[in-house]
Amino acid sequence: MKNKLTIYILIAMVIGVVVGSLIHNTADTDLIKSFSTNIKLLATIFIRLVQMIIAPLVFSTLVVGIAKLGDLKAVGRVGGKALMWFITASLISLLIGMLVVNVTQPGVGMNPAGVDASGVADVVGKTKGFSLQNFVEHIVPKSVFEAMATNEILQLVVFSIFFGVAMAGMGEKAKPLIKALDVLAHIVLKMVGYVMLTAPLGVFGAIAAAIAINGLDILLVYIKYFGAFLAGIALLWVFLLIVGYVFLGKRLAPLVKRLGQPMLIAFSTTSSEAVFPKLTEELERFGCKDKIVSFILPLGYSFNLDGSMMYMTFASIFIAQAYGIHLDLGTQLTMLLVLMLSSKGVAGVPRASLVVVAATCGMFDIPVEGIALILPIDHFCDMFRSGTNVLGNALATTVVSKWEGELAEEAVEVV
Repeated sequence: MKNKLTIYILIAMVIGVVVGSLIHNTADTDLIKSFSTNIKLLATIFIRLVQMIIAPLVFSTLVVGIAKLGDLKAVGRVGGKALMWFITASLISLLIGMLVVNVTQPGVGMNPAGVDASGVADVVGKTKGFSLQNFVEHIVPKSVFEAMATNEILQLVVFSIFFGVAMAGMGEKAKPLIKALDVLAHIVLKMVGYVMLTAPLGVFGAIAAAIAINGLDILLVYIKYFGAFLAGIALLWVFLLIVGYVFLGKRLAPLVKRLGQPMLIAFSTTSSEAVFPKLTEELERFGCKDKIVSFILPLGYSFNLDGSMMYMTFASIFIAQAYGIHLDLGTQLTMLLVLMLSSKGVAGVPRASLVVVAATCGMFDIPVEGIALILPIDHFCDMFRSGTNVLGNALATTVVSKWEGELAEEAVEVV
């Protein structure tokens, strides 16, 4: 069934491109807008179905995972290894974006005048309150129920860590609850299989809506920008796969094979969040222990979005190039560090990469309206960012599992 579903998703992508192109080339503006809005509902339904099960999955698996780790010392050890990976991967991703945009210079010669800035207001509006206070409020929940209702993964992680450590400290008394939450986690993972059956419809809706509005011609208009971005993504993939091979050896190939379907769904829906439950399932089947997966993966979704990181430096410096603003090496490195920190404050925010880019441009006196230059092509860039984010988090979880001696020699199936 798994291979059939992948085939259905690929077919849905092709049909989506064909239908979207047909509508874009033959319909008037009003019909295109109406079609895009309505067909995108298919993608919305799929993503909302996935979001529906993220909160109970994160809570149940993370609490059980921490309780199984046993004590605060083990939690700190595993968390420390994960953060070391996250910080290193994030810095290298940002550096790759900075390197590629400086070598290819896609913004040089581009005329920002006359670009439609009507869509900028929505993105810029989200940068208000982008401060230390906003960052802290985004991390620490005032209510676990609010965090669950809004799918704030980072806030859920904070609560679940406290809850899990407290359960571990209770000893035998907590065993019945640990067992109940373990059962809940497996029930939610069973639901994942049912939800994934709707993935082809969601993929079709997302692709058709994007192509109907923008058309494939947008790729030709932005060929220099998009080509340079793809070069950066390719370079990042090479780096991730080399590092993955260093730590995993021959097991890297079967891991990447298992990631095919999750990456395909993330790519076509532009949502790495949409595959969080499926990715959890696949990593456990690959041989990662549930206690490691349930701890590392939610952290990764907040701190380790490699594809998005690469794009942030790339897009920020591109806008500066388009406006003829020279940024010396020191300024660019400062921008890199700002992006490294500020990106952690908007995890889970729609179009988070653009929000961070807009906020960073404002800090370095780069016209925020320059976001309008990349808005038309952003959906297509987001497809590759999302797929790369999935690869980065899967590698992080698998490598930490191996460091902890918790990676099974042979792939195991989850019942």
